[in-house]
Amino acid sequence: MLRKRLSAEEQAQIWSLHAQGRSDRAIGQRIGRPEQTVRRCLERRGGFAPAARRRNEQTLSLAEREEISRGLCAHRPLRRIAAELGRAPSSISREIRRHGGCADYRALEADAQAWDSARRPKPCLLSRHPRLRAVVSRKLRGDWSPQQIAGWLPKAFAGDHSMRVSHETIYRTLFIQSRGALKRQLLEHLRRGRTLRRSRTHQWQSSNQWLEQAFSIRQRPAEAEDRAVPGHWEGDLLVGLHRSQIATLVERHSRFVMLVKLPAHDSPSVVKALSRKILQLPQQLRRSLTWDRGGELARHQQFTIDTQVKVYFCDPHSPWQRGSNENTNGLLRQYFPKGTDLSVHSQRHLDAIARRLNERPRQTLGFETPADTLARSVASTV
Repeated sequence: MLRKRLSAEEQAQIWSLHAQGRSDRAIGQRIGRPEQTVRRCLERRGGFAPAARRRNEQTLSLAEREEISRGLCAHRPLRRIAAELGRAPSSISREIRRHGGCADYRALEADAQAWDSARRPKPCLLSRHPRLRAVVSRKLRGDWSPQQIAGWLPKAFAGDHSMRVSHETIYRTLFIQSRGALKRQLLEHLRRGRTLRRSRTHQWQSSNQWLEQAFSIRQRPAEAEDRAVPGHWEGDLLVGLHRSQIATLVERHSRFVMLVKLPAHDSPSVVKALSRKILQLPQQLRRSLTWDRGGELARHQQFTIDTQVKVYFCDPHSPWQRGSNENTNGLLRQYFPKGTDLSVHSQRHLDAIARRLNERPRQTLGFETPADTLARSVASTV
């Protein structure tokens, strides 16, 4: 048996529950509809709730249309009806002619028809400005996020106010393909590869393993905590298929990223690879390293002897204490999706990916790039 189309009330309930972060299945169970029906409703708008419609104050109301209908039944002149409503006679004449004439005019039918006819699909900003659209498309292909693009445009085109667009508009244009401005293929360049706007949720995971003779993050110097001085790093492992792993290092002051190919995941191999990478840095950028409580740095004392960099470990179940590194690992999943073999990537390829991230502007840096921020910091300390 065919189900009826979603009513306005059901659609409103879907969007309300979607904004609360409910799953498609939970929404379907709540309104008594299949999960696929909910999904189709959301996909038509790319996860963006439609704006609530409202009447223009200048248009005729239902009450005014009822007065017109009564006046016609009483055979009152149009000018008299217009005077009683405080409207121009031409407005009343067009209203009657548009909705059946004097003989067939009905207030309810006229009001419903006018409400349906009032829909005016407006062309979006990016479809009206080809130059802006071309710049946004080019940056998306370069794996810039919509927020990075929106923050960079005023700096790059300071005197041209037509080259402005919000990140929400970019997302809407990508997710709502009926706007016809940005190609759907550009969705592949978004960090998380989603095609539907959803509430942000994230589950943190951390190891329970305690390390012997380890320095707690609470013993870390104050200069590392306030990010005032460059050279303090956060690190972690990005894990892939068959226990393949990549070491990620993020400088706290500039958010500069380094990636390290690991031949194996045991502590001696990890410490050796990290030491080799850290020793490539100038002395003023080798101050400290903050790591999760994983066994891969069980030989942290050897790492400190080799590099003169002291290692501090986070509290159990507290990955937020390495916030810059956790955020960067999320960015890296765009290039290294979960469930893929990370051992196939060469160090040269990892360096190229790191360069891409370091040349992308960051909101937290005032839309400067990590590479420029780090270079300026190093120059000021020399």
